Amino acid sequence: MAFGQQIGPPASSKQVQQLRALLEAAGYDDFRSARGPLRLTQRQGLGKFTNAEAVVLIEQLEHEAEESAMDVAVLTAPAKATPRPLRDTPTEVLVAELRLRGWKASKC
Repeated sequence: MAFGQQIGPPASSKQVQQLRALLEAAGYDDFRSARGPLRLTQRQGLGKFTNAEAVVLIEQLEHEAEESAMDVAVLTAPAKATPRPLRDTPTEVLVAELRLRGWKASKC
């Protein structure tokens, strides 16, 4: 077998189209631009995959897309703030806290 040839049946055109769509959704322009970050071979960077390679890469990209969607959902979910009563906090403590945060505060 020659160097760089694929082992196994080639991926279907449907699989390659699905891969292209997933790569574009992940922010890549094409297979070549995804080659380094996804550690694709030179052959794969040209859009040539075996059926098994395509299945594995599709699963990987779908999994990453799901994780990314979950991260966005967590970041956009409103945080439940616990009320902290400041009325009972001594002025010295409040001034010290502001100074720790970089404010220039002085006692009244």
